[in-house]
Amino acid sequence: MRSLRTGLSLTSTLTSLVAGFALLLTAPAAHAADTPLRDLGTAKGKVIGTAVTGSKLTGTYGDIAGAQFSSLTPGNAMKWGSVEPTQGSFNWTEADQIVAFAQAHNQQVRGHTLVWHSQNPSWLTNGSWTSAQLGTLLQNHINTEVGRYKGKLAAWDVVNEPFNEDGTYRSTLWYNGLGADYIASALTWARAADPAAKLYINDYNVEGVNAKSTALYNLVKSLKERGVPIDGVGLQAHLILGQVPATLQQNIQRFADLGVDVAITELDIRMTLPSDSTKLAQQKADYKAVTAACVAVARCVNLTVWGFTDSDSWVESTFPGQGAATPYDANYAPKPAYYGIAEALGGTSTPPPTGACTASYSVGSQWNTGFTGNVTISCSGASLSSWKVTWTYGAGQQITQAWNATCTQSGAAVSCVNASYNGTVPDGGSVSFGFNASWSGSNPVPTVTLG
Repeated sequence: MRSLRTGLSLTSTLTSLVAGFALLLTAPAAHAADTPLRDLGTAKGKVIGTAVTGSKLTGTYGDIAGAQFSSLTPGNAMKWGSVEPTQGSFNWTEADQIVAFAQAHNQQVRGHTLVWHSQNPSWLTNGSWTSAQLGTLLQNHINTEVGRYKGKLAAWDVVNEPFNEDGTYRSTLWYNGLGADYIASALTWARAADPAAKLYINDYNVEGVNAKSTALYNLVKSLKERGVPIDGVGLQAHLILGQVPATLQQNIQRFADLGVDVAITELDIRMTLPSDSTKLAQQKADYKAVTAACVAVARCVNLTVWGFTDSDSWVESTFPGQGAATPYDANYAPKPAYYGIAEALGGTSTPPPTGACTASYSVGSQWNTGFTGNVTISCSGASLSSWKVTWTYGAGQQITQAWNATCTQSGAAVSCVNASYNGTVPDGGSVSFGFNASWSGSNPVPTVTLG
């Protein structure tokens, strides 16, 4: 899964002890009147999905997941290492939780994933299996998992990431032990376990026309010619800012012309941190371009983002220095990328005006070794469900105590987030927090960033 930090943020150099600055962060309440992405997708014949973490499906996270998306993909809960961590002992808790949530919110579920080289339990990867034993283990796993959710899942990513970048088969437990036909076998077993579920092969770096996507194309063509059940291909679309392949729509169309569906299965678009307005604008254009390419091809049936909020994203932990990859920031505020998706689906939504929420920083009292500061966040024309304030001190000031917020300081950098009871700032309302800090010699006003 993935992750991000800064929403739309503004840095302003303050010239007085009372410092005003615009919060460019807008919270879910600020776009509640917009047509949900799932409804925009339905109007275009597209299923709009997101990967989720089951334990987070409450509160604002759950509200957004249920309202905005018509399909859920378990980020990790259906992988082999999660469901069968020890041989013969199954844990379905999170997977069942996600399926139940989807059923309660009239959503599809996309199973992910049955056969992969990664996130397998050690008992499986460290075993000394004959080919026959390995085939039996795989068939039993597919029968057990697909059978458990028979009739409840719309689709399965049956085989995940079978190819190297040059189009050769990836050397894995499955390929080395069973040969290339492990793919055909897995699809055949999955079809037997749930005849109604759509069966996909899923891979990354296959979004444009290249050696890897051509290998996938040739595999699907061959499988269909052999009568092996294959219903679709998944293009993961873990993309980099400004690098949407020019041949994306052409590639989607060529798979569609084979007579299979296409799904954008794991879309995120990462950038070098920190984010800024220029990068966020490019990210919006990129999300819009990917969505438009799917809209343009009838058999592109599903577009799923790999986590909708930067706080539930895999990117920052996997690509150090990069992030901000999803349509919502870490405070669940829709970013320009959200509106890029909406616009490509025919929506007319526009973000609430920047500056609808503002904050003021003031020094209430000051003495020879310390001072008391206060920050008030106010909204007019929008609302917030959470907030974050950051700044960097320039003369060695150190916060010693804070109230009505959780403040942390690392060196000169200060970050304050709402307490559990005052994250909501209603339209027309305000909240405040205060702090004591030490200083020595001078107490210059810092440059302040909010987001």
